Amino acid sequence: MSEISQGDPRRIAPAAARNRDPILSALRPLLPAAGLVLEVASGSGEHARHFAEALPGLTFQPSDPEPGARASIDAWCAGAANIRPALALDATGDWPLAAADAVLCINMIHIAPWAATEGLLRGAARLLPVGGPLVLYGPYLQAGVATAPSNLDFDASLRARDPAWGLRQLEDVAAAAAAAGFGPPTVSAMPANNLLVAFRRG
Repeated sequence: MSEISQGDPRRIAPAAARNRDPILSALRPLLPAAGLVLEVASGSGEHARHFAEALPGLTFQPSDPEPGARASIDAWCAGAANIRPALALDATGDWPLAAADAVLCINMIHIAPWAATEGLLRGAARLLPVGGPLVLYGPYLQAGVATAPSNLDFDASLRARDPAWGLRQLEDVAAAAAAAGFGPPTVSAMPANNLLVAFRRG
């Protein structure tokens, strides 16, 4: 991830330009027609801006624990009527929001400790109404499904950077989601060996 130019707080995540339209297409049937969408770990803010422009009936609440990311988010989203200023939100801590109609998290759980996944699931369960969607996107391992060599290499590189990181077993995430009060996931295959995993709060 890089900044556009010196003095411009906007960051560029190269994957965002590649995956934003496939993710948007998969999100459309999952999100409500109106309401508040909390994005956890919004990163550069490019996704929030793109989704908000395409889905004007929704209000987006981006968030990130890192100040530089929040500055990038707010710069990317400046002038968008349906995007709130970025919140400081750590999935493992207290969430500065009382309710949301949907929760979205893209490419976080494999670059964070497992406690962040558990915190994400618990926090989303507290905020969402019954039937509200929690949508996760990223690479996963699946029992009985061959893992793409590129994902195995990515997993090894993540674990070399931090032993607490790495691709998560989808079945482990589903079990933790069930313990937090979610139903079974709907799983959609996405480009570049990623998955879009949608849970509904029970």
